[in-house]
Amino acid sequence: MLFNTTYKDDKISNRISEITGKPYNFVQSIKLGGTGSHRMIISEASKHFEHCLNQVADTQYCNLELRPNGVLLHINKGLANYTWAIPYYQLVIYKSKTLSIHANGMFVKIKLDKNFQRNYKFFNRLENIKLAQTEAHNFIH
Repeated sequence: MLFNTTYKDDKISNRISEITGKPYNFVQSIKLGGTGSHRMIISEASKHFEHCLNQVADTQYCNLELRPNGVLLHINKGLANYTWAIPYYQLVIYKSKTLSIHANGMFVKIKLDKNFQRNYKFFNRLENIKLAQTEAHNFIH
């Protein structure tokens, strides 16, 4: 679900927490090795993100934040902030010429450049947490 998080709104914060869980506290964040990614360059996005992206040929950045039940993808457009809340059970990541993050028919493609290389450990953590979350909620034995 895509939210405009430019201004603090308790309703939006609560909805994001319902979808992805409350943020990790400081100690948990240290144990995980951090919960946020470095910034990454968006190369392409689905139509759902048209109002969130710069219309001129300007570089558009995003970053990811780990939560207990999902991830948040943050996009800045000028002074506006947008957050895409994705629960782990909907999250699909493909790596080809770009890194594609998909959920609910929406996607964001990220360039595989030096910024992505700095986030390699972050994506390993993301994959491990997603796997643990999936195994914990696997009802088929």
